[in-house]
Amino acid sequence: MLLEKELREAIREIPDFPQKGVLFKDITPLFLRPRLVERCVEELSRHFRVRDVSKVVGIESRGFLLGPMIAQQLGAGFAIVRKKGKLPEIAASVSYELEYGSATIEMAKDAVQPGDKVLIHDDLLATGGTAAATARLVQQIGAQVVGFAFLIVLEELGGRKALEPFGAPIVTILSYPR
Repeated sequence: MLLEKELREAIREIPDFPQKGVLFKDITPLFLRPRLVERCVEELSRHFRVRDVSKVVGIESRGFLLGPMIAQQLGAGFAIVRKKGKLPEIAASVSYELEYGSATIEMAKDAVQPGDKVLIHDDLLATGGTAAATARLVQQIGAQVVGFAFLIVLEELGGRKALEPFGAPIVTILSYPR
């Protein structure tokens, strides 16, 4: 597919960042190509047009880049999930385990309401820990997770499996390795 090829060309790979042995996928060059950004937003949005999405939840921080555009395409509101201590009025929080330690994410009061149909978005799906925690946070509030949308998935890290219990479609544009 042409979109995948162009996206792969736009993503910069940085070895040993943020730590040795990691090949970081830098999406920032994508934003120098407005038409490519638009096509990525269209591709991630089109799968969810029939799901009556009322909110798109972007995960800190790169989920904040395309998330508002996806929400606009779907005629939905945009809400954010942030790391602990970054929001003034908290509605809910979830703690979860990371590979080396734990983390807590939070959502602002009134960002998502009971009954909302929520699409969760981030730039990259790796182990799925943060996306799964976000889904639990959405469910804790009483909203329904209707899907997950990512630009990139690192297949070897098993993130899809972590999201399977939510029973919602997982849409990605680009898979690594390939």
